[in-house]
Amino acid sequence: MEGGCEGEGGCAGGEDYEAFVALHGPALRASAVPERYWGRLLHKLHREIFDAGEMFGIMQVEEVEEDEEGDEEMQEELKKKPNPGNELCYKVIVTNENGLRANDPNSIYLIDHAWTYRIEHARQQLLQVPGLLHRMANLMGIEFHGEIPDEGSVELVLEEMWKYNQTYQLSQGSAEEKVPVWYIMDEFGSRIQHSDHPSFATAPLFYMPQQIAYTVLWPLRDLETGEEVTRDFAYGEMDQLIRKCVLLPWVPADVLDVSSSTPEPSEEHYQAILEENKEKLPLGISPPIYPKGHIFRVYTDLQQVLNNLKHPQFQFTSIEAEADILYNFSHFKDYRKLSEERPHVMLNQFPCENLLTVKDCLASISRRVGGPEGPRWLPRTFNLRTELPQFISYFQQRERRGEDNHWICKPWNLARSLDTHVTNSLHNIIRLRESAPKVVSKYIESPVLFHRDDVGMVKFDIRYIVLLRSVRPLRLYTYDVFWLRFSNRAFALDDLDDYEKHFTVMNYDPNVPLKQVHYDEFIPLFEKQYPEYPWQDVQAEIFKAFAELFQAATSKPAPLGICDYPSSRAVYAIDLMLKWDHCPASNSRKVMQPQILEVNFNPDCERACKYHPNFFNDVFSALFLDETKNSHVTCIV
Repeated sequence: MEGGCEGEGGCAGGEDYEAFVALHGPALRASAVPERYWGRLLHKLHREIFDAGEMFGIMQVEEVEEDEEGDEEMQEELKKKPNPGNELCYKVIVTNENGLRANDPNSIYLIDHAWTYRIEHARQQLLQVPGLLHRMANLMGIEFHGEIPDEGSVELVLEEMWKYNQTYQLSQGSAEEKVPVWYIMDEFGSRIQHSDHPSFATAPLFYMPQQIAYTVLWPLRDLETGEEVTRDFAYGEMDQLIRKCVLLPWVPADVLDVSSSTPEPSEEHYQAILEENKEKLPLGISPPIYPKGHIFRVYTDLQQVLNNLKHPQFQFTSIEAEADILYNFSHFKDYRKLSEERPHVMLNQFPCENLLTVKDCLASISRRVGGPEGPRWLPRTFNLRTELPQFISYFQQRERRGEDNHWICKPWNLARSLDTHVTNSLHNIIRLRESAPKVVSKYIESPVLFHRDDVGMVKFDIRYIVLLRSVRPLRLYTYDVFWLRFSNRAFALDDLDDYEKHFTVMNYDPNVPLKQVHYDEFIPLFEKQYPEYPWQDVQAEIFKAFAELFQAATSKPAPLGICDYPSSRAVYAIDLMLKWDHCPASNSRKVMQPQILEVNFNPDCERACKYHPNFFNDVFSALFLDETKNSHVTCIV
């Protein structure tokens, strides 16, 4: 044992305890690490002291085969044991002859991480990092022969790792740096088994001076020699049904008795979202009226607008207080103050528009059209935070019926496909829920594909720019040009972590080829590939879906719907795909059913401005002058 701490406020060795607490105290408090351990924790972190071996040992336990093969109850119990299916089970026990005291400030231990990665790099690292696959296979009880990584072993590790994965997220940095990090603890940490009544707790801690993450382990009570070290794999979850769902990767169970129906959430749910967003709703105002020919002063922080808006009725001002129009990149919050003090000032966003632009809200309000199952134009979607049992029931029902079970897991409010994963593993989806708020949507297993001469039949998606002029009455336009994005590899329901096969967003990585086809080139190519499906008919179905979506989003008063604020206008991008479906009237004819993927606030319009220099002139004319005659826009509603 090392020397003791010099009281609560400092630690032997002269480390700066106060600086440590200032930097790491919030994380330690959030993880409920008792303060009595903090001084010794700093000492161990600073000196990289891994002294768990002095206190604990790993014991190998062989599962005993039961003679009574017909004893179904016993077989069910065996299934519920840790590492079901493995002949060997490992346990961590206290080996120190004096046992362990929870009030001893030294009773906190560091666990190293054997593998730290982001999901999209996992396969590549297993194939390329020397010794990693071998170590992971050993740790997970997977047989691995030879030295050269093979795809079969890699697949087994990628499947099994969800029983061992832990996660943390960096709070600072770029969007890419904030994508959750996953890690697997070393052999000692990974052998600690689950218990509903754990003897220890664990938490990840990112130690900033070293830029390294560890897991810290501390006791929840005194333990005697020979007692087992356990932790709660569903730590903090009190609801018994949710615990059952969260523990499914380790304790097999079915939840088929739970209804998979997902009705629209309560009014309180939407009220809570409004409060969380800190939005203040406006007072009722009359629509702003400006004389014909008025020159509007525009205040904006968007460079694309500054560079491309040339219409003579709009002039830029650098003084916000002078503006008739506020066209801002970031979300506006205090509509109440604006409605009281400057009701005539128009702006480029609506109160409560997050009901469209945040993925879980989009799914909720869409149920106003299609009921609990959702409309035909939205993939079946579940909120993993609030609808986990319903999702697992639906997944297990589909599994039982032999139906396709590929799903796509997305964060609520990240764009550019960041932290978005395609999988058919239920364990994977359940664990992904721990990293950040997510929705899971049915992956489109039968997309309408586009033939690329250089690649073959690939996925593509379509982006439309829509303009919301008013809520009451609902007036919605679409820009006449749409944009296309293509995958770079031929589509198949395999290699689910192959980004260039399953995703279409290629314009953020300079090393990835970007296929561009303009809409006017695309339409004849599409109609040549699908002569029975004129683009005019396909687009009519797309516009019908847009109309239904916005009718649903504006059908209820705020905060249950987009707020009717007469000074608001907005530009959104809607991303969609087409999938093959059966015509409701006739099972024999296949139809191209639009599938809305997401709605984006303040979309990047660089391509629009590059190829259509009048883009912002048309947008501003339609939204703020109410003139559409010479603008390239089409009225949908």
